Amino acid sequence: MSVITTFKRLALTAVAVLTVALPAHAAFETRASAAYVYDMTTDMVLISKNAETPLPPASMSKLMTLNMLFEALRDGRVTMQTEFGVSSRAMAMGGSTMFLTERDRPTVEELIQGIIVQSGNDACVVVAEGLAGSEDAFAKLMTQRARDLGMNDSHFANASGWPDPDHRMSMQDLGILAARLIREFPEYYGYFSQKEFEFDGRAPQNRRNRNPLLGLGIGADGLKTGHTSEAGYGLVGSAAQGDRRIVFVITGLQSEKARAEEAERVVNWAFRQFVEKTVLRKGQQVATAKVWMGNAGSVGLVAQEDVSLLVPALQQDALTARAVHTGPLDAPIAKGAKMGELLISLDGLPDRRVPLVADRDVARGGFVPRIKTTAFRLFDDYALSALRGDDDAPQPEAESAGAPETETEGAAAQ
Repeated sequence: MSVITTFKRLALTAVAVLTVALPAHAAFETRASAAYVYDMTTDMVLISKNAETPLPPASMSKLMTLNMLFEALRDGRVTMQTEFGVSSRAMAMGGSTMFLTERDRPTVEELIQGIIVQSGNDACVVVAEGLAGSEDAFAKLMTQRARDLGMNDSHFANASGWPDPDHRMSMQDLGILAARLIREFPEYYGYFSQKEFEFDGRAPQNRRNRNPLLGLGIGADGLKTGHTSEAGYGLVGSAAQGDRRIVFVITGLQSEKARAEEAERVVNWAFRQFVEKTVLRKGQQVATAKVWMGNAGSVGLVAQEDVSLLVPALQQDALTARAVHTGPLDAPIAKGAKMGELLISLDGLPDRRVPLVADRDVARGGFVPRIKTTAFRLFDDYALSALRGDDDAPQPEAESAGAPETETEGAAAQ
């Protein structure tokens, strides 16, 4: 069964405690109807409000169209100089556009800028038809690719975010997608902070990037706004300050002004409310697990990697967590093999899961250790039967039989 080691307080001793819980003052009440804030540096979700609900994403879903185009660039199917044709369907698109005509042959680079800066619906259709033959086929590819990337609350009906009852994304999926674009395609990410783009001197009124945070000096450098009457005003954003980077998604705001104000509030809160703290070092032991049939009776469970967390700036010592593993563990055990997890719980936030691995090899025991283990198992079975009042005594089992269910209190660890 699962053995739970409960930690009570963070300390700087070899055997210390880890209990993680954010105090109430760290909570952030956003005016957005749905929101998701993710710290990429520490892999922590800071806000999750209706974040897994599929909602109309408006032009924020253009990020998925860009992802498909960036993947085509990476795979060599197109280059930045590749020219795409413009169909009558693309030219007829309404809303925000590049004002493309059927005579145009925009390059991939121009289309990237047209989608990011001008939010061009026509540019999205051009990309869709250029990569998949039709926008419907492209939307199906987008949906399948989203599943491959773990974006399970997304379904695409078009390439532009044009209102459609079958076109939906969750704010969490948009956050996953934004983080992917930053990590996987750094060579193209700079386009998201481009403030102006005017294709061939056209549409001067639509040449400015709608991202309200660019140029505010708060580290904001992406990604995409969105607005329809159904979705309200939304923004997928990212900002970097010092060694930290956050990604955030907000939607359902009532005006451009409200979107700008809320986006700035989110960024300031995320960077000012928390400090980064290393709470575990790679190889540091946090628990001990019993071992069956081994040449040693126990094995240490250690952190697989350094663990850094964001903690409230004014209360940095109120951390708690649980070490959980299935045990006792059966020998042989290889050093470095995953044996359990450290579950770090923060009030109002998803658990942070940290892999715990064996600190050494434990070989299968010889004849005498195995006989002792079988004897202890048999004794435990008889004791349990006596307590239950069973009529039939249990019979001895083979050496490979599983261990009895146990739950133990563990020692403290930093």
